[in-house]
Amino acid sequence: MNLILLGPPGAGKGTQAKILEERYGYRQISTGDLLRKHVREGTPLGQEAKPIMERGELVPDDLIIRMIEPEAEGGGKLIFDGFPRTVAQAQALDEMLRRKHKSSVAILFDVDIDVLTDRLTGRWTHPASGRTYHERYAPPKVAGIDDLTGEALIQRPDDKAETIKKRLDEYVEKTAPLIGYYDDPSDPRLMRVNALAPIGQVTAQLTALIEGDGFASVTAP
Repeated sequence: MNLILLGPPGAGKGTQAKILEERYGYRQISTGDLLRKHVREGTPLGQEAKPIMERGELVPDDLIIRMIEPEAEGGGKLIFDGFPRTVAQAQALDEMLRRKHKSSVAILFDVDIDVLTDRLTGRWTHPASGRTYHERYAPPKVAGIDDLTGEALIQRPDDKAETIKKRLDEYVEKTAPLIGYYDDPSDPRLMRVNALAPIGQVTAQLTALIEGDGFASVTAP
């Protein structure tokens, strides 16, 4: 069963996706990683996406879908992290999976937006590895320096307070309707975890869902 991880930016979807990759053999497809890769490599898709990301806006559906489609061509179980972000993207993903005779469930990372805003403000990143720190909750041993390499940390434009507020506002407006899409009584495919719990507890919730009989009751597309 392919997994679609839903929730606002910073809810911990990427962290848990990596754990599930190692534990269950999933292959993560992260739109955030894809976008940064295309921008870093200066591809035509990256050149389209860069100014949009710098404004803190959501990248349009058609651009995201053009990035995702070739990534989903391989076999194996997939985790979609950060995609879909709109109902239109969800419909496009459903169609893509139907063509490949694959099924999916959505897992909502439930959070309080105000608490999440506090968590996200102050996040710093090691650009080469993607390791993240938080100046209050998970600081590096030396301020501004990566623990493993001694290299300088950066604060990405999309981790700044004003950008975070814009991203969360757009999530509520454009992405939250996905909850209703996947929780449709005629085709229920939504499960939930408390994403404000410590990382290990969130992993335990996901493990219970995956190894329990919950998936069997979920209707696939």
